[in-house]
Amino acid sequence: MEWKKVVAIIRENKLREVEDRLKDLQVGGISVTRGAGYGEYANLFSSDWCVTHARLEIYCEASRADVIVQAIMDTTHTGSTGDGIVVVIPVERMYRIKTKTEAKPEKA
Repeated sequence: MEWKKVVAIIRENKLREVEDRLKDLQVGGISVTRGAGYGEYANLFSSDWCVTHARLEIYCEASRADVIVQAIMDTTHTGSTGDGIVVVIPVERMYRIKTKTEAKPEKA
């Protein structure tokens, strides 16, 4: 089976909605990091232009990646600059430190 990593950078105020939607989809786990940066949207009133955002990382079975991406986009879309981005990255292998064994993705 093949792994994918879904990374999303979204508006902080949309984080709770995304978390709830991913729970509804029975996504087994996510990592959330709060950060700052700028891209298409920049805070020109700040000396460093940065805006705060949430970064989500989700490891999943490859066949679930598209459903997860669509759920994130549907939940966060406002049609305005600064809605964020979603990236899907292939994962070669994953290991569980606790057992020192290669992890297998959960079936959908």
